[in-house]
Amino acid sequence: MDYKKVKAESSTVPRDLNDLEDQTGNVYETVMILAKRSNQIASEMKEELNQKLQEFASYTDNLEEVFENREQIEISKYYERLPKPTLIAFEELKQGQIYHRNPAKENRKAL
Repeated sequence: MDYKKVKAESSTVPRDLNDLEDQTGNVYETVMILAKRSNQIASEMKEELNQKLQEFASYTDNLEEVFENREQIEISKYYERLPKPTLIAFEELKQGQIYHRNPAKENRKAL
């Protein structure tokens, strides 16, 4: 997914707990869904950032020479300005883009 095009808030916004409860009927369950999705987003973003920074990595072991790479700094700043993974996950939940299921509930209904 392209996280650069997500229309999530860039800062924290107070949320109504009733909105969270409307999604699954349980606030805790909704928060856990958001937490798991935000962890997925964070790991994807970190992997993407590491791949981009790996292109500029230097493998010299000279401690006296410290190179300031402008491209690395710009890439890092760009990723710092992106919305946080929890805000992206909340926006996805609001738009109905997150698929979730609870196997425990499904097993209870089958019995």
